[in-house]
Amino acid sequence: MELDLKRPIAFIDLETTGLNIATDRIVEISIIKVLPGGDQDILTERVNPTIPIPPQTTAIHGIRDEDVKECPTFESLAPRLAGFISQCDLAGYNCLKFDFPLLAEEFLRAGIDFDLRNRRLVDVQNIFHKMEPRTLKAAYLFYCSRDLTAAHSAEADAMATYEILMAQLDRYRDVEVEDRKGKQIKPVTNDVTALSEFSFINKNADLAGHIIFNDKNQEVFNFGKYKGEPVEEVFQREPQYYDWMMKSQFPLYTKKVITAIKLRGFNNASVNIR
Repeated sequence: MELDLKRPIAFIDLETTGLNIATDRIVEISIIKVLPGGDQDILTERVNPTIPIPPQTTAIHGIRDEDVKECPTFESLAPRLAGFISQCDLAGYNCLKFDFPLLAEEFLRAGIDFDLRNRRLVDVQNIFHKMEPRTLKAAYLFYCSRDLTAAHSAEADAMATYEILMAQLDRYRDVEVEDRKGKQIKPVTNDVTALSEFSFINKNADLAGHIIFNDKNQEVFNFGKYKGEPVEEVFQREPQYYDWMMKSQFPLYTKKVITAIKLRGFNNASVNIR
């Protein structure tokens, strides 16, 4: 079963200096853009992260400082990358928790506002974990009956993710599951909107999942002492909590989201005073 695409979808995989969204950097990025009709356009780049690559990270993906010292920085690549995925929906493996938040940080540092609100996002790992909990290598063997011999190469991982999703479409085309309201649905279809909705675990307000939406569609904290409480209400009664977040090592995208909430609360308060 082929994807039913209304616009291109870009499968993205990153190799990085580490796992900290706020402070780590990209050392390799691969994007496989699948066009309506099935044609593919691939863009793969090594990136100079401008910070050292720890030895324990090199042991995973094999990329050393000397391998990328002559490569372009993300800032220099950012306009080309942003143009390549412009008007695309996005997909990846563990992308909602890691790849997309970190990619957004890199774009924001480069002065490009990487806005995901009008894109459909598909996390193939979440589909896999809901159906058959495993790793990417096991997922590739399970769905595609082949070994992923070049794991932790960005292009190999991105291509494997695309192939896994194609196999998932075939394997689960007639499988029904129960949604949150108890209704039987077929979640794994070739419709990207349905895939996007099914691959989300929480509905995030920011990319890192520090702020999520509750059942009332309010932004609430997903961490710390105010977990589950509306962000706007907390900022109104304890404005220093906003200041603490802005000064701490939260991702830039999270700070962008809480600033918008803070300003919205200020504007609402001003209207009420009038």
